[in-house]
Amino acid sequence: MQFSPSEKHTVGVEWELQLLDPDSLDLIDGIMPLMEFFPDANYVKPEFIQSCVELNSCIADNSAEAVAHLEQSLHGLLRRCEELEMSVCGAGTHPFCRRLALITPIPRYLLMERESGYMAQNQITFSTHVHIGMQSGDQAIRAMTRLIPALSAFIALSANSPFWRGHETGHAAYRHRILAAAPNYGLPSRFRDWQAFDRFLTAAKRANMIRHFKDIHWDIRPHPDFGTLELRAMDAASGLRELHGLVAFARCLILRLAEVSAGEFSEILPAKLPHWIEKQNCFRAGLCGLDAEYILDEEGTHRPLRKVIGDLLDFCKPIAVAVDEVQGLQIAADMLEHKLGYERQVEVYRKDNSARSVVELLQQLLSTAGGREQSEG
Repeated sequence: MQFSPSEKHTVGVEWELQLLDPDSLDLIDGIMPLMEFFPDANYVKPEFIQSCVELNSCIADNSAEAVAHLEQSLHGLLRRCEELEMSVCGAGTHPFCRRLALITPIPRYLLMERESGYMAQNQITFSTHVHIGMQSGDQAIRAMTRLIPALSAFIALSANSPFWRGHETGHAAYRHRILAAAPNYGLPSRFRDWQAFDRFLTAAKRANMIRHFKDIHWDIRPHPDFGTLELRAMDAASGLRELHGLVAFARCLILRLAEVSAGEFSEILPAKLPHWIEKQNCFRAGLCGLDAEYILDEEGTHRPLRKVIGDLLDFCKPIAVAVDEVQGLQIAADMLEHKLGYERQVEVYRKDNSARSVVELLQQLLSTAGGREQSEG
């Protein structure tokens, strides 16, 4: 498998949104009629389940440009959905939908359904993916390996799925527990270089574990066709401002990790932790969000994840100016001082004792000025 290098460290975003019935506010299988308005499918695309629509940004020079392009697509999407008597919102799970998913009739998706059965129909989740251009496969693998200890930061900061089938789960990001039932999700394996990753792909295909590298759904993976490293750990954002902050943070940290020495990064986070610690840190981030405790070593030393994220944001500052991400990185820092997606959802639910009220909030956040003016309170 050849890696197609990116000359510049570009950024691209995939943002999965929920299609809603405007009356019941339950999920609606509306992607097929919606796609009749977008036959070229360049920036508005179907996804695995028919209640999801994916907005893709252009290949942008920075996060602000990518999010501005998504904003244009979002306005067009909202108009078309209104014509079709549908609505849209953004979150990692739907607060009260109880039925199984209807799979989008695309050959690859239908094959996945046949091979996965109930697990496929149960994966009613929505996420944010960020692609960062890498100059070589080796650079992509190096950045991926170094990003593993920081995955919990992105899980917590993007956490936006506290409900599942009408229940308050007690998790900030329950989406990860749903996906954990399927193979090839979660933490990636570590590889020394691109050649080692290529050997893994060859062996996985020979073993009929995968047919294509896209069957690897890790929280981070190289995307050789695009020449990118793809961060897949984040819940779907509820609005454009939070999306901007998350994308900028991801871009800055990935580029910083791709360039610094191992010694520089180890001053912020351990370069490599035992698998059980890495798995536990990600679980804690999904459970407790910003209130999680991050395990630092095999002795069990820990510190608040909120402070770890603050250190990572400071670690990103030297590169933010050079790659035009100062504004976006500041938005990410501001998110630490305000209620995050999961906190807003739980607050509304407990106030009204109503999962419907949660969807009304999510719907409002996305529709108000295309999500630009969402509340930070």
